[in-house]
Amino acid sequence: MKYHYLDMNAYKRKKHFEYFSTMAYPYVSVTVNVDITEFLTEIKQKKFPFFLSFCYCAAKAANSVPEFRQRIQENKIIEYDRCRTSHTVFLEDGTYCYCMLDYDKSFEEYLRYAVRTQENAKQEKSVEDKQEDLNELIFISTLPWFSYTALNNPVPIPADSNPRITWGKYIKEDLKTVIPVTVQCNHALVDGVHISQFLEALKKELCKVTESVRKQEGNK
Repeated sequence: MKYHYLDMNAYKRKKHFEYFSTMAYPYVSVTVNVDITEFLTEIKQKKFPFFLSFCYCAAKAANSVPEFRQRIQENKIIEYDRCRTSHTVFLEDGTYCYCMLDYDKSFEEYLRYAVRTQENAKQEKSVEDKQEDLNELIFISTLPWFSYTALNNPVPIPADSNPRITWGKYIKEDLKTVIPVTVQCNHALVDGVHISQFLEALKKELCKVTESVRKQEGNK
């Protein structure tokens, strides 16, 4: 994927970048419950795969926030035009493999492509992302067996700058269905306001898919 270097002299967060880059653990992690009531109803009715449907929305939302496309490279900041996702795929033996996906498609095109790519990943059973692709990726994982209120992902040493987005089991909360979503980012690049922008974008993407599926039903 294409990227460009940011002008560090014009970068308004330069002092913040320098400060958090010195931290032993420079990450910020937030978990929130996201309302998926209407989204889930439409996805279930069409029998679309929930994980891939939600992953599509998360990928589009993350890419809409420039800071989620930024990475630290040689003490400078690069910004990708767009970033693919790498998610964990559960295998029959209880382990998992990785699968990389590009969101740059319509929703239904994405689902067809994602199902094929995920099946190929299951056959390869790789637990390593290609080194040349690693920097641009947004890491996606899920804990579909239980809901939770907080989560921290394992991170490498030295620290990387890939955003990590995780979600758990959706649950009923009064009249709504909610799902816990965790966003973990390198604080040298991402502040709370940027995570808030991602969460707002995620809500909008969920609504867009919901409306798109409804229109398709109405046209039949």
